[in-house]
Amino acid sequence: MTTIPWATREKHDRAGSAQHAALLAAAREAFEDNGYATTTVADITHRAGVSRATFYVYFASKHDVFAHLAHGLREELRASQSLTPDQAGDVRRAAVEATVAYLDAYTRNVRLLTVLQHQALTDPVQRALLDDIEDHTLRTTTRFIERAVAEHGLVPAAPPRDVARAAGGMVAAYAAVLHVHPDRHGDVARHVGAMFVRLLGIPEAAGRPAAAGRGDPSPAA
Repeated sequence: MTTIPWATREKHDRAGSAQHAALLAAAREAFEDNGYATTTVADITHRAGVSRATFYVYFASKHDVFAHLAHGLREELRASQSLTPDQAGDVRRAAVEATVAYLDAYTRNVRLLTVLQHQALTDPVQRALLDDIEDHTLRTTTRFIERAVAEHGLVPAAPPRDVARAAGGMVAAYAAVLHVHPDRHGDVARHVGAMFVRLLGIPEAAGRPAAAGRGDPSPAA
C-alpha cells in the first residue's frame, strides 16, 4: 500500500508531536534570524537536531513550514482581539484591554511579521495572507468603534475606519519599541490604551489622572 506524504504529515500534525513542535520552533528561529530567502531546510533541521527525512515527514518544503508559521501568527493575532463577556459592557475597559492584548501579541510576533512583510513583496500567497491579517484587524477594530458609537454615543476623532487604521499603525510602531525595550511595557501599554480611548472620544472618568506626563514611550526612542 502506497503512503501518501501529505496524509502522513497530517497525521503527525494532529498528534502534535514533539518533533513537529521542534521543527516549527527551529524554523521560526531560522526565518527570524536569516530572513526567508536565505533560510534553508538544512538550517532548520540543524537547529531542530533532526534529519532532512524527518523534516519531510511533516512539511513538504521550506514554503510549507513558513506557511504553517504564518497561519499560526494570524490565528494568534485574531484571538488577541476577542473580547470576553465581562469586557463587552465596559467600553473603556474593552478599548484599553483589547488594544493592549493586541499590542502584546504583535510584540511577540514582530520579527516573524517583519519576515512575512518582506516575503509578501514577491510571494502572492504570503501577500494574500498578510492582507488577510491586516484586513481582519481593520474590520474588527472598525466594528468595535461603530458599536461603541451606536451604544454609547461616542464622537470619535475621525470616521471609525480611519480611527481603526490609526490604532493599527500605533500598535505596530510601539510593538517595535517594546521589542527593543521590553522594560518599557508598563508605560507603553498605558499610553497606547489612553491614546485609543481619546481617539474613540471616551470622556475621562471622574478622578482619573490624565495620561500626559507619565513618561515618553516615543517610537523614536
